[in-house]
Amino acid sequence: MKIHLTSVSVDDQAKALRFYTEILGFVKKHDVPVGETDRWLTVVSPEEPGGTELLLEPAGHPAVKAYRDALTEDGIPLAQFAVADVHAEYERMRDLGVVFVQEPLEMGPVTTAVFDDTCGNLIQIATEPQ
Repeated sequence: MKIHLTSVSVDDQAKALRFYTEILGFVKKHDVPVGETDRWLTVVSPEEPGGTELLLEPAGHPAVKAYRDALTEDGIPLAQFAVADVHAEYERMRDLGVVFVQEPLEMGPVTTAVFDDTCGNLIQIATEPQ
């Protein structure tokens, strides 16, 4: 068994697609209309185009707002992405205007940082020891 798909709920799929591709560097994999306004919209890492897909899911379900608001209020990231160097990625993304709510923080062997994805979520990046 392996993880094939996971999702983040987003306020605006077009805005999320721009952020996740142009800022984070993911690549669009699927973009299929669902209903009148929504899409089955997934992105993948360019390093693993056949790997786990991230669904940029519309945040229309009534439970989403309360859940995301509670996580954000408590500073809890919705997802975590692995990066080779948190400090370098932090600088690169900050230079592109990304707002970080936690600057790089070393916690034992792991370094993390947390940013706002502009679509309603806090996302953590982490570098794990080699």
